[in-house]
Amino acid sequence: MKDNHQDSQLKRGLSTRHMQLIALGGSIGVGLFYGSSSTIQMAGPSILLAYLIGGLVIFTIMRALGEMAVEEPVSGSFSTYANKYLGRFAGFLSGWTYWFMWIVVGMAELTVVGVYINYWFPDIPQWVTALVVLVIMTLVNLANVKAYGEFEFWFAMIKVVAIIGMIVLGLAIIFFGVGNQGEAIGFDNLWAHGGFMPNGFHGILMSLVLVMFSFGGVELVGISAGEAKNPSKSIPSAINNIVWRILIFYIGALGVMMIIYPWNEVGSEGSPFVQIFDYVGIPAAAHIINFVVITAAMSAFNSGLYGSGRMLHNLSVQKNGPTYFKTVSKNGSPRRGILFSSAVLLMAVVLNYIVPEKVFIYISAVATVAVITSWMIILLAQLKFRKSKTKGEVAELKFKIPLYPLSTYIAIAFLLMVIVLMAFIPDMRIALYVAPVWFLILFVGYSINVKK
Repeated sequence: MKDNHQDSQLKRGLSTRHMQLIALGGSIGVGLFYGSSSTIQMAGPSILLAYLIGGLVIFTIMRALGEMAVEEPVSGSFSTYANKYLGRFAGFLSGWTYWFMWIVVGMAELTVVGVYINYWFPDIPQWVTALVVLVIMTLVNLANVKAYGEFEFWFAMIKVVAIIGMIVLGLAIIFFGVGNQGEAIGFDNLWAHGGFMPNGFHGILMSLVLVMFSFGGVELVGISAGEAKNPSKSIPSAINNIVWRILIFYIGALGVMMIIYPWNEVGSEGSPFVQIFDYVGIPAAAHIINFVVITAAMSAFNSGLYGSGRMLHNLSVQKNGPTYFKTVSKNGSPRRGILFSSAVLLMAVVLNYIVPEKVFIYISAVATVAVITSWMIILLAQLKFRKSKTKGEVAELKFKIPLYPLSTYIAIAFLLMVIVLMAFIPDMRIALYVAPVWFLILFVGYSINVKK
């Protein structure tokens, strides 16, 4: 049966407002609300320095992606650039790895939503919640890209309001003693408990691995470039603002937490965000944060379904995937790619209860390597992209990466260092064993695809 619409072009339905919040939603995940305490335990107050370093590297990666995306705004983003500038295997590897990463992230987010809904409604089985969320998000993505953009805008807005609210309340506690009998707390907690770097430089190094993984998803701006209404304006604006977001949302929020509480007490009683709201005497603190975490998980799942559907469409256009995924529906969405990804995720909901937990951890390990792989390919493709240009063409580029090529080489070296550091963290080490197997599977798949 033929598709309703044989055109393979996606429609440009994302405004600058949508692009800004997609970038923001991609870089602020559940990890900041509940997972930040583990990175704080590694580095203490110096985690602020780790996020600043990681943020500068992410900015470099995003500027490398932005340089190509403004010049060639395509939906496949770095997979298309890898295919064009690094060769077909690079395009095949980056595209399928990125698709698989979002499938695994989707599995995790579906589970997270079920867990947090149980906080309010313990009698509802987790698989029911996961199924309902899967169906709703699939319908949103099938509608059109504007519907996805609207959902992501409001989901991200909830996260933003929660973080700003927490920072404002935190500053009121620090400077005006709100909730502390009017006595200002001051800044002593930043250095009074073992110093600013209680675990030394080693603590900062080890925390960098988790810090970088927390930024995973920020590259969605590139994926959405092919559907941006005015890419030459919206892409630079979204990317340049990433640095300010990192400074305000990560460094601002974590800094406030560690000024109010000794770093070794942050997150000792549930979410660090709940602790802040409790401190001021807001009784519904846990319920507020539970709602925010559910929307954060749904936002990540929404983005994952969007990214995976677009990547399958792009792989098909490149002839690196089945031609079945090439066509789009009348409203411009890659329907077949979205439905296929949803079908795989539906299996994941069932497998989550059958497969032992260890297997899930192993698969997740591949997802963590996939983030690094995607970023590395962005940087390598940008080097080739720039070398393919004449001096005149380089002069005409609208959104150049600063300090080229030094900044690109520094970012590549940094990512290689992060991979080496993974070997020293037991929970991450498994990724270094699983990744070569995954890449071998892709190489076999690529060889079969080329023969066909």
